[in-house]
Amino acid sequence: MKLSGSMWSVSKSFFIFFFFFSDLAQYSTLNRPEGKILEPVGVFEALKQHGKYETGQLFLHSVFGYRGIVLFPWHARLYDRDVSPAAPDSVGHGSKEVKGKMHTYYQVLIDTRDCPHISQRSQTEAVTFLANHDDSRALYAIPGLDYVSHEDILPYNSTEQVPIQHELFERFLLFDPSRNPPFTARDTLRAWQEKNHPWLELSDVHRETTENIRVTVIPFYMGMREAQNSHVYWWRYCIRLENQGNEVVQLRERHWRIFSLSGTLETVRGRGVVGKEPVLSREQPAFQYSSHVSLQAPSGHMWGTFCFERTDGSHFDVRIPPFSLESNKYDKAPPTGYPL
Repeated sequence: MKLSGSMWSVSKSFFIFFFFFSDLAQYSTLNRPEGKILEPVGVFEALKQHGKYETGQLFLHSVFGYRGIVLFPWHARLYDRDVSPAAPDSVGHGSKEVKGKMHTYYQVLIDTRDCPHISQRSQTEAVTFLANHDDSRALYAIPGLDYVSHEDILPYNSTEQVPIQHELFERFLLFDPSRNPPFTARDTLRAWQEKNHPWLELSDVHRETTENIRVTVIPFYMGMREAQNSHVYWWRYCIRLENQGNEVVQLRERHWRIFSLSGTLETVRGRGVVGKEPVLSREQPAFQYSSHVSLQAPSGHMWGTFCFERTDGSHFDVRIPPFSLESNKYDKAPPTGYPL
């Protein structure tokens, strides 16, 4: 049995090495230093079917392939329009009510070595904040910070004391070999989480699938600023597009409708998203980005469609699930910088 266990560990270690680098095979000759040899990442652990992953858990992202580490969990209400509706704790948009189901997400750090390899499919500076000065539109970002759903976590362990390269890793986490996982939160992480909780908090997730293209939207309230004797409320929203079919498609246009509590309805049309027109295929099925919206009212709604093109030149619209823009009791934005 001891030999069998040893062989199983070696097998899992090899698989984690193969998964990560096979996903990034297209970069093997361009982005790696000359003569660089592929290295194992660690040893896979069993997936958690129940419960949550703890602070310090190492993982691979099952979709984007990057290495990361869990900082802390968020418990969000997932409104999935692909499942049958139910009444309690539901939101109604049009003729359909969708029940919110609790789901676990995680605040994580991305290994900076992997950022160049995923930047075409997922923004690595997607978590933004309002800057704390007079420019009401100024934003700043914390690079390598992400939100990851529980099912996207592929947990692993490593013998390295600093297995993730990120400027905040050693400021937020302390190596403790007596624990499992062997990394524990420093006081700086707890202070940062408490201080920035209103601007980091993930509370609602919205999801809908049209013709095998699944759209997931996560809105975040960013705070309020005063501009020209009026209040301007800011939100960021993260959108993930996933091709769950076999057909290659390309995003061509976006069409947004933005309703404000003040009574205004704005229509926004444009090519692609964040300057890109991503192709979704079986090899690279997902694309994730973040953007921002501001209203001169404390709440509103957004909905719309993405126009996709098939390889035969035909087009189809994919619904963006309607979601609310809600402010909270905090009317200030956090100061810039890290609490070091």
